[in-house]
Amino acid sequence: MSKTVAVIDYGMGNLHSIAKALEHADPSARVEVTADPTHILSAGHVVFPGVGAIRDCMHELDSTGLRDVVLRAAEQRPFLGICLGMQAMLGHSAENGGVATLGLIPGEVRYFGDDLTDTAGNRLKVPHMGWNQVAQIAHPLWAGIDDGTRFYFVHSYFADPPDVAHRAGMSEYGHAFTAAIARDNLFGVQFHPEKSQKAGLKLLANFLAWNE
Repeated sequence: MSKTVAVIDYGMGNLHSIAKALEHADPSARVEVTADPTHILSAGHVVFPGVGAIRDCMHELDSTGLRDVVLRAAEQRPFLGICLGMQAMLGHSAENGGVATLGLIPGEVRYFGDDLTDTAGNRLKVPHMGWNQVAQIAHPLWAGIDDGTRFYFVHSYFADPPDVAHRAGMSEYGHAFTAAIARDNLFGVQFHPEKSQKAGLKLLANFLAWNE
């Protein structure tokens, strides 16, 4: 029996590129981009993508009736949040004046700031865009990926879970920030694995092989 993977389609995210990357990572997987609650909740693995603003993300989840579906999908099966999808997994975001999010993992999403500098005092641009190293914290999804491997980021806000047990990867841009979060069957990444070449595909393959 083939693996079934639902990529949640709530109107926001690089759905085609994520689906193609998942298919490339494991050709045996049956990947479906879907907004159908039945298909999402019957899938063995679920991917929750997202790009854009968090207010729009939460609005679309509510207007499509998918908020509860996402919460239910995250209860029992391997669940991967990507970029804005990862941020929405936390409890609150400072973006758009403050937005309550899904609360799957406790924590805040914070703005990098307008006066961000590196250790030499040079101004850093926000959004943070480009390749950056990720220091791993032990988790099955890092299997076969060297610690410190670079992944591709595009973001102005970053996750800040207070419990260090929920931090699965760290990166640095002006200061240290959480690049990956995890709890039980949940995993989230701020970077884009579908844009991160071999390392990104390996992480997706690890996710598809994960049976938490």
